[in-house]
Amino acid sequence: MKSLVLIVCLLAAGLITRAQKVDSICFHLYTDSLKKGTYNYINVDGRLANKRWLPLTAREINFTASAGRFEGNSLFIDNNQTDDKITIKAVLRENPSIARETIIYIKKLAETERLKTKEEVMQSSKKRRQ
Repeated sequence: MKSLVLIVCLLAAGLITRAQKVDSICFHLYTDSLKKGTYNYINVDGRLANKRWLPLTAREINFTASAGRFEGNSLFIDNNQTDDKITIKAVLRENPSIARETIIYIKKLAETERLKTKEEVMQSSKKRRQ
């Protein structure tokens, strides 16, 4: 009787664990281009067997890129990078057959918009209140 209960518990635990396995991964990027001289967060989500999405980190994903260097999920692109685009590959560590690759272009135009100073922001909020 005890062995039957143990077998049932092990089967139930196996089903629960199986339901939590990632069956595919997908890039859900926050931007359409990479910026030089900064860290660009590369968002990869895993789709579970129950159809829910789970954000994945470098603990679950092995990241590689044709240029730059990864620190966790962030890809640093050096200012003197000459490529127009970078190929990024994400491989699920627990199952390397689950992988995804994407190409992301590097932003070419420099940021020309000047950010407002603290004083300018405060002045515009005062004007709106009046």
